[in-house]
Amino acid sequence: MTRAWKVSSLLIAALPLNVCAADQWIVATDLWGNTQYQTLHLEVQGTAVSGTLDGDPIRGTLADHALAFTATGSDGQVYRYSGRIDAARMQGQSDQPDTNNRAARAQHAFSAWKVPARTQATAQRHVFTPTGYSNTFSADRAPVLVIQPGDSVATRTLDSGGVDEHGVTRALFGNPQVGPFFVAGAEPGDTLAVTLTSLKLNRDYADSLDGIVGRLKTARVAADTAALGKPVRWELDRARGVARPKDPSAALKRFEVPVKPMLGGLAVAPGFGYPPFSTGDTGDFGGNMDFNAVVEGNTVYLPVQQPGALLYLGDGHALQGDGETTQWALETSLDVEVKVALVKRQSIVTPRVESPTQIMTLGQAGSTDDALRVATAGMLQWLRQGYGLSVSDATQVLGVAVQYSVANLAGRSVGVAAKLDKAVLRTLPPAAPVAKD
Repeated sequence: MTRAWKVSSLLIAALPLNVCAADQWIVATDLWGNTQYQTLHLEVQGTAVSGTLDGDPIRGTLADHALAFTATGSDGQVYRYSGRIDAARMQGQSDQPDTNNRAARAQHAFSAWKVPARTQATAQRHVFTPTGYSNTFSADRAPVLVIQPGDSVATRTLDSGGVDEHGVTRALFGNPQVGPFFVAGAEPGDTLAVTLTSLKLNRDYADSLDGIVGRLKTARVAADTAALGKPVRWELDRARGVARPKDPSAALKRFEVPVKPMLGGLAVAPGFGYPPFSTGDTGDFGGNMDFNAVVEGNTVYLPVQQPGALLYLGDGHALQGDGETTQWALETSLDVEVKVALVKRQSIVTPRVESPTQIMTLGQAGSTDDALRVATAGMLQWLRQGYGLSVSDATQVLGVAVQYSVANLAGRSVGVAAKLDKAVLRTLPPAAPVAKD
């Protein structure tokens, strides 16, 4: 069963047929076993249909639940759809240009579900209790909840091993994620802004390891740490806000550190043509970023690559140093609340993080050099896009003010963050106004 039908049956099957101006549908087309998701804006006046399919204009008819429309691409190619609408579901066949021979045509089945319209004039706070978790960042997983821009979601995450706040295993290890959350109106080319309004510890322990990740080992360090990699239990003193080893050595008997809860995982679904990614992986969609600036009060910006964005979150840490150098941070479960907003028609090349005092861009790649390049490109884009600087001006600002930190060394990819203090930017022209829905 396709994702579209799952969502329809779970969320909106009981809605009556009521196609009206600005109705939004998510169309799932089977292209030789690969599902392409598109946004259909459908307007009906009498029996006449108009609107857009992924921005391309459509024209057609709707009569007695039978829908037929034609979409015309920017290249002049014509795509024909015919099917039936029943309540908030749609299914049928499409007739499209062959991907290898534009003079030929190919038939593809499609289905669709209608995105629930906003019913409240004000933003809503949703309390979501997970009943399942994902070990991939995928566009094919059924959304667990449809939310509107401006809404907040309060939920709970597991630790990286799949253990909840009661110490019970609820999911497979490997950073299981809550979600995805479908954000109405989000389309490829937009940016999703996720503000972490609250991250709170909800149990009194965390798990970590001793040892050091392979990328940091000299030959001598490798020999000295060969026997390490053992689990270490930490106590979390929630009243005092500190963590300490549960069974410390004599040297660490009085050692404790202030906690700073963070999310290791935050992502949107990767775009069409990409397979589901493991929740241990990263990319321009976010992922298992393990960046210790993803904390309460900060906003993370992610480039939307699928209709609805499909937001995933998980992998709670009570605390993590730069790079997650022991392979595990202080892995724990968290109570989480996030607020989502949309920046329409503004695309970014890599995840961004904004704190009250800094702007940050995250580069994630197979090597430190490549991660540095991606982070730098992202910061140059932010200065040009947000502050109206020329490329020359932007490089001059970087030359005197940029800071770099190592975000992640423990995954298959390296993460490097480029940072600028907002105090340095205060004399620049005002940042361009950003339209957030």
